[in-house]
Order: sequence, then structure tokens, then C-alpha cells
Amino acid sequence: MELALRKEKILSAVVERYVEEGEPIGSKALMTETGLGVSSATIRNELKALDDDGYLTQPHTSAGRIPTRKGYRYYIDNLMPTVTLPERVREHIEHQIGAGAESPEAVLTKASSVLSHLTGAAAVVTTPSSDEARVHRIRFVATGRHTSMAVLVTSTGMVKSRLFRCEFVLTPQLLSMFDKAVNEQFAGVRLREITKGFLQTAASAMGELTLFIPDVLIAIYEAVQSALETSVFVSGQTNLLFSDGYDFHSARNVMKFLSDTKGISMLLNNSRDSKIYLGEESGHRELTSSAVITSRYELRGENAGAAAVIAPMRIDYKTVSAEVDFAAECVSKTIGELIEH
Repeated sequence: MELALRKEKILSAVVERYVEEGEPIGSKALMTETGLGVSSATIRNELKALDDDGYLTQPHTSAGRIPTRKGYRYYIDNLMPTVTLPERVREHIEHQIGAGAESPEAVLTKASSVLSHLTGAAAVVTTPSSDEARVHRIRFVATGRHTSMAVLVTSTGMVKSRLFRCEFVLTPQLLSMFDKAVNEQFAGVRLREITKGFLQTAASAMGELTLFIPDVLIAIYEAVQSALETSVFVSGQTNLLFSDGYDFHSARNVMKFLSDTKGISMLLNNSRDSKIYLGEESGHRELTSSAVITSRYELRGENAGAAAVIAPMRIDYKTVSAEVDFAAECVSKTIGELIEH
């Protein structure tokens, strides 16, 4: 239902004032806040109507109003202004995410850390979906006379490695032969297609190397299985315990959710664009008292993983949304540059 303009202005003022101060707002204060040029009695009538319709609530008799989940939802969908982050904030986010970005995992760790620090809430960033990921390159790094590391680099920039050991000496020449033979068989193949049957076919195609390659292929297979799992990087869990917006029970529930990698991945990676979930909208009872502000990041023009902030519903949605969106942009740019190198 679309509200009349005056009700929208009042609802917007209540949300923004409550987010800023954490106190109910009454009709007298709203006369100044809204600049509507109507009497206090008129505003009281509008507040009651918004209360009756479920957009606002009165914590106790004679108090002002605060937003309900329905009120926040209407504000987010219809009234929330778009903000431009200050240049110093943008530079801080960009620098933090880009600094020491030696791997996609390091980038995602930095992104979750900077978001939790900026917002004072919990932040989560997921790795790209593996559904369409392919083998970009496999490298070998000698670690001893009989041991080496198989390093898998995927088309989404993920890097996974596994150590393998052989009874024979792994000379540079032999590792170079492994490199050539393995990449001829694996480069460009979808990760999901690398089954045990595929390994048998690949081994049989390697001619004289077949006797030497089993341990190598097992290491590659294990790296592929690891790459197929969505990883989740979480920061700021302890912020929840000190938040005014949570009681102990609510904070404990959110922390329980943050330990559920599969649940986080399903929630964040199922949305195709930026999205804000309020309470039960997330589909997780642990988040009944929470807002989840998400934004997807892209790699090579395709939706990849997601960044999100999980916070109490009383949060500055317009600013936090802008911060999450910009962090996602920085992740796209930084991982994209790593992939191209």
C-alpha cells in the first residue's frame, strides 16, 4: 500500500531520527523535523494512523513512536535516499581491500574486516559460486626431493593447493612434464566435471607419465573438491555482544547463524542483486531481530559472491547500503586484477 505524502514524510522522519538517537519521537519534535506546517494535533492523528496500520509502534503509553519492521521495509523500498560516501571513506575502503591483495581469499578477508569496522556490526563475504568455475591453470611448486605442491587456480580467481609425495625424486624436469601434461588435460574444464572417472581418462591419455601421475591427480582432485565449496569470511562477531540493538539472546542467535557456512552461503548467494532482508524475510529464525544488507560482486561481468552486513534493525540503512555496495565494487575490481595477472 502506498502512503500519502504527509504520512511518508512523518514515517521517514521517525525512522531517521530513531536510527540516529535510539529514542521514540513525538508529535512536537516531528513538527520541526518534517516542516509540514501543520499542527501537533494533526501530526498526532497521522502517527496514530501509521501505528494502526503497523508502520509504527508506541513502546509505552505517552511515549513517542518507533518504526516496526513494516515501517523500516516501507522506508527502505520507497523513501530511503541514495547517499554518496565521502571521498575519505571510499579511499579507506579501497585501500584496505587492495592492500596486500596477494590472493582472492585475502581480498575477501579484508573486505569483511573493513565492513565490520566501519559499521560496528558483523560482516560476511562469500567466495564466488563454483557452478560455472573452470580450471584456469595448475602449477607445481617443489617443497622437497620427494614432495611438491599442486596449485589450482580457477577461472573465478580462487587458489587451492594440495601437497603430494612420491617415492621417486621430483626433479624440475619431471615437474615441468607434469605441468605440461596436466594443463593439456585440465585447462578450461569445469570443476564439477572433474570426477574420478575424468581422472582415469586423463591418466590414460598421459602415455609414459601414467605410472608417475596417480599421486599428482589425487592432489589435484582434492584441490578441486576444496574449490567447489563456498567459503565464508566473517568479521565482527564480538560487535554483536556490545550492540545496543541486541539483547543477549538475539546476539547469541546471530552468532549461531554466523557459524552456519551453508546457511550464510544460501542466503547471500541466492539473491542476484543488492538486497536488504529484515527479520523473518531472511528465512532464518536466528535473524528475527536483524537486518541483512547485501550486495553481489562480479567477476568478468558475471555474478560471483556477495558481501553483507548483519546488524540490528536500528541501523543507518542508507549509509551502510552504500558502504556494502562500494566494498563489493572494490572486491570485483581487486580480484579481477588478480585473475588477469
